[in-house]
Amino acid sequence: MTPLNEQAPAEVAAAEPDEETVVPLKIEDWLTVTVMGLLSLITFANVLVRYFTDQSFAWTEEFSVFLMIVLALVAGSASVARNRQIRIEYFADSGSEKRQRALARFGALMVFVLFALIAVLSVRVVWDDFRFGETSPGIGVPQWWYTIWLPVFSVAIAGRALGLFIRRGRRP
Repeated sequence: MTPLNEQAPAEVAAAEPDEETVVPLKIEDWLTVTVMGLLSLITFANVLVRYFTDQSFAWTEEFSVFLMIVLALVAGSASVARNRQIRIEYFADSGSEKRQRALARFGALMVFVLFALIAVLSVRVVWDDFRFGETSPGIGVPQWWYTIWLPVFSVAIAGRALGLFIRRGRRP
């Protein structure tokens, strides 16, 4: 239990204002709200239909899984932009300011490389889905309708990581 005049680390992190970014963080915030709202509405509608008719909408599970993946990618983009991605804080927050900045920049650079690679490789997956006419297993829509978003959000995350790398380089 913390004394009244001290805040827990999570509360302190939540109270810190966001850094200025070139692309507003409100984009990820609103996408998160929209996706969560859609997930709630779809699930609620399916529960009502099942309750009153003993049937269910066939498309809800497939679309809900897609929305959860989108939600994870959007949240990943927001966490990178806010520098709240997973790290070992013992190493990241110890040592001199110069060391901390170097580790923060290295981490941002590695996130950039990873998601740039995912973006490049996932374009091939999208192209194969399109070229071979793959359809989704549940409702039979073209699979590329779902897979096109992986390279799009991977580029967004890579861009956020690059922005974080640049901001950490400018920081005194």
